[in-house]
Amino acid sequence: MTVHFDICVIGGGLAGISAAAGLAALRRVVLVEREAHWAYHSTGRSAALFAESYGNTAVRALTRASRNFYLVSDGSRPFTQPRGALFVATAAQQESLNTLYGTLSAASPRIELLGPAAALALCPALRSDTLSGALLDPDARDIDVAAVVDYYVRQFRSHGGQQCRSTEVVGLEHCRGEWHIQAGNSQIRATVVVNAAGAWADEVARAAGAAASGLEPRRRTAVRVSAAPWTVAQWPCVIDVSEQWYFRADAGALLLSPADETLSAPCDAQPDDFDVALAIERVEAATRLVVERPLSTWAGLRTFAADRTPVVGFDPDVAGFYWLAGQGGYGIQTAPALAQLAVAQVTGNQLPSQLAAAGVDAAALSPARLRQISENTPREPIQDGDVRG
Repeated sequence: MTVHFDICVIGGGLAGISAAAGLAALRRVVLVEREAHWAYHSTGRSAALFAESYGNTAVRALTRASRNFYLVSDGSRPFTQPRGALFVATAAQQESLNTLYGTLSAASPRIELLGPAAALALCPALRSDTLSGALLDPDARDIDVAAVVDYYVRQFRSHGGQQCRSTEVVGLEHCRGEWHIQAGNSQIRATVVVNAAGAWADEVARAAGAAASGLEPRRRTAVRVSAAPWTVAQWPCVIDVSEQWYFRADAGALLLSPADETLSAPCDAQPDDFDVALAIERVEAATRLVVERPLSTWAGLRTFAADRTPVVGFDPDVAGFYWLAGQGGYGIQTAPALAQLAVAQVTGNQLPSQLAAAGVDAAALSPARLRQISENTPREPIQDGDVRG
């Protein structure tokens, strides 16, 4: 059976769901997801912090543009809760801390530098003998990912969007002004394909006859450990200023990460024992925490373009093929703004004024920018041990 839609969104992570929800209010939309559940891969495995201090210039603009969404509620529970982010530095990292402060304070006057005593007051488990200083972003917030995903799914359904879960796209062909998409046993036709396939985005592009954007999935490991004997509920998220580790409170326990970025093939990522041990080692070296054993471990893939900026916009060479990929570790905090941008571009409208006011530059996100970068940037080879299935 062949079903006709205006738009086919491929990928049921938060990027695809949020864009599909907005588009379904204006067009006939189908959302195709290979897994049985929405948000199975990167979305469901994120530390989920909303922080305007996190990411490069383009990412911070998208995060600012998402602020109003995250400060409200779906009517039953808030999307975020106050947390704060504390970037900490040793004496050898003090210059990096000062540089970060100079970059962030220009856009956010509430960012402040702290001395060791003030940082220890916020997180007393830090080692006083190695701590040189810290930077506090008091506006960073925890994101309730489940609430956000549920909100967009309900929006999508209420607008009449059609969903195809447990459905793999196995064929893409553009013919006579429309896409012919083989999705499982169904034949879908659509004017526009939105590629929100996360770590698989380049694979989808190749299947569609588009040039790959040089996206690199990279594994990030998370380790949940007991916080005893510390009471951690009010601690900020603590981040090494060089991003070699971080930890944050997680329902009475602590979530640690070595901030690893191991190159990987697209897959159902699994934690590596070495990275789990590295997370514990790095956090114990910077704090007075003592970790006996992990309560649980997991891993997810964060997919980056060469310039670590999302890839969002129509492909310059393939008609009706729209990229919504490469969000890296910033996909959840930027999803509301990226969804607005995708809706505007796919439906032929101007950049929304609230995005422009936040400094979002559509040209800086466009896949066209990557053609030259991809040609001139050497890629790190994937090692056999990095490929997991």
